[in-house]
Amino acid sequence: MHPNPAFRQDPDSRNIGFARERGFGTLAVNGEGGPLTAHIPVLLSEDGKQAELHLVRSNPIAQACKEPLKAAITVTGPDSYISPDWYGVADQVPTWNYVAIRITGTLRPLPQNELRPLLDRLSAHFETHLLPKPPWTSAKMSEGVMDRMMRQIQPFLFDVDRIEGTWKLGQNKPDKVRIAAADHVAAYGIGQDTQTLSALMRGAKPETTT
Repeated sequence: MHPNPAFRQDPDSRNIGFARERGFGTLAVNGEGGPLTAHIPVLLSEDGKQAELHLVRSNPIAQACKEPLKAAITVTGPDSYISPDWYGVADQVPTWNYVAIRITGTLRPLPQNELRPLLDRLSAHFETHLLPKPPWTSAKMSEGVMDRMMRQIQPFLFDVDRIEGTWKLGQNKPDKVRIAAADHVAAYGIGQDTQTLSALMRGAKPETTT
């Protein structure tokens, strides 16, 4: 997480809401030979205390996590390079604006009989974003097919210790300067989902002291 407190003043509720809405992140643990990572769909609870996920059994993290294991999940959002020229004031330097949420805690394996309900909750969460399309459910699968596929997948629960968010949106710049940069991000941004980042930059609250 960025060390500047100007970018870390958002409440946990916003960090939780963003991570739930995004629903996809990078799981990381320490392995014997070095860090292990996996890119996963994840369902964070509404209170931010637990997250549900699953891994293919052949995944190195699944093989390493036979007992509870310290881990982190990083959920990233929009991002873009920021050119110094976009601020309209002198003596600026290049930077990168972005949103990222880090969730730290303990990953633990669940009994296999908990996999089907977990998958149903996960798919239901995302299917609601596709309305008015009738939601897909596992009941649509042919008899026996879902069971065969689930043999290769293992459910996990992530007990959350801490959630931290970085919303690096130019809060350390005057409003006029930040909004000028946001306009250029919308027009020329280099990154992901630059239109959303531009809107977030326009609405960002200026840096405050605590």
